[in-house]
Amino acid sequence: MGNNEQVTRTVATRAPRLDQVCASAVEVARAGITEAGPSDVGDHLAAVAEGDRLVTHFFECRLPGYRGWRWAVTVTRVPRSRNVTVCDTVLLPGPDALLAPGWLPWQDRLQPGDLGPGDLLPTPPDDERLAPGYVLSDDPAVEETAWELGFGRVRVMSREGRMDTAQRWYDGDHGPAAPISVAAPASARCGSCGFYLPIAGVLRQSFGVCGNYYAPDDGRAVSADHGCGAHSEALTDSPETSADEPPAVYDDSEVETVPVIRPAGSVGTDEPVEPYGHG
Repeated sequence: MGNNEQVTRTVATRAPRLDQVCASAVEVARAGITEAGPSDVGDHLAAVAEGDRLVTHFFECRLPGYRGWRWAVTVTRVPRSRNVTVCDTVLLPGPDALLAPGWLPWQDRLQPGDLGPGDLLPTPPDDERLAPGYVLSDDPAVEETAWELGFGRVRVMSREGRMDTAQRWYDGDHGPAAPISVAAPASARCGSCGFYLPIAGVLRQSFGVCGNYYAPDDGRAVSADHGCGAHSEALTDSPETSADEPPAVYDDSEVETVPVIRPAGSVGTDEPVEPYGHG
């Protein structure tokens, strides 16, 4: 007995054949463009078969502001007839057409800093960055606040929201890869700075707020391994000072007289002869 498994055959799709009668009806297709004047319709570009006795003619568009666009006119005919009629006319972008940017929802178009005084930014009820306040979370700070007060905020940051925030802060201008952090000494990290104020919650392990008035990140959340030249202990990290070798001290208030012994032949004729220690 043979193999009785199901056999799947590939059905070949026949490409539509270009109907010569419809393809020759260039002037019929051109006359079907009634949305623009004759000067706005340029040269005939191509004729493409869309189906049996169904052909689309493409014409150059010369309308101002539509560089690279094409007029597309679809024509057809009934079987055994040479009378060609227009089905549809539309203006389509070509391969090198100048197009407007794709449409984005307002929440995707909004960028940091776009919110100004008096503006309102409603948060959608299904925002994955937030979770209901009565739901237990894995942040001890949120749990402690809700327990002490007997009630919590309506919504708090979810785990996804905190992870997204932490990653954004860490990859931004206040993380370890920021130019000011890379240029700072290796020991000048925010986690060891006296002006570093750790934040509450699970992000306390990685982030805090800079409280140095002279630092460029003053009042901003920074990562513990961020750094700058305004570190509180920056003056103690002098490479010229060693714990085993104290710095040299010079006292200019005392002058010590040191006798100078001149080599032979250096005494002038008008100076008394100096003893050299031999006869």
